[in-house]
Amino acid sequence: MIELIPAIDIIEGKCVRLSQGDYNCKKIYNEDPLEVAKMFEGSGLKRLHMVDLDGAKAHHIVNYKILDRVASHTALTIDFGGGLKSDEDLKIAFDSGAKMVTGGSIAVKNPDIFVRWLDQYGEDCIILGADVKEKKIAINGWLEDSGCDLFTFVSDYQKKGIKKVITTDIARDGMLQGPSVELYQEMLQRLPGIYLIASGGVSCTDDIECLNKAGVQGVIFGKAFFEGRITLTDLQRFTR
Repeated sequence: MIELIPAIDIIEGKCVRLSQGDYNCKKIYNEDPLEVAKMFEGSGLKRLHMVDLDGAKAHHIVNYKILDRVASHTALTIDFGGGLKSDEDLKIAFDSGAKMVTGGSIAVKNPDIFVRWLDQYGEDCIILGADVKEKKIAINGWLEDSGCDLFTFVSDYQKKGIKKVITTDIARDGMLQGPSVELYQEMLQRLPGIYLIASGGVSCTDDIECLNKAGVQGVIFGKAFFEGRITLTDLQRFTR
């Protein structure tokens, strides 16, 4: 069964969602991320994907106190991303309770640092963020097109030991129009051995079922829950 990973995106300490990564298209859903995290935990979920959108924009970790609060008051296994650019950022994230971290921009701009993290912490703790627009990697909170081809990028990191990859199709993110199933199928076919976590576009439980049938190992969802299209009851059905 596909792994369900709810997402909490943080700006100024609040739960928000963007549309297609646009900071000008921000909607606040809850003032208290811990309250939301406890809802997910109460539904039987074990994982949480937390994104520091302030950090992504500032190029360093910002909302680590929110991470610490959620990690201290739930048993959720949290992977944390957004603005992790240095060894100090990484240390703060792990010290604040993250069990895994996701690196995207750093993997493009400073591959030596990212590979060192992978060697130091291992494939279970370091996730490659491969966020794409038209199969090209986008970085810095999706504000910049790196020009890197998705498949070459992920394949090169597989050779260096990466196993887990989160891929967000930016064109679908926050649009509630369904995930890029064909893209993920192509990734699974061309990149054997990856643990693929799909992100972006999930609008209902049927989308999750579709990804599951396609062989995708994990799915991140956020807006569909906050908009009431996926309910706590739906989540409990998946986790039983």
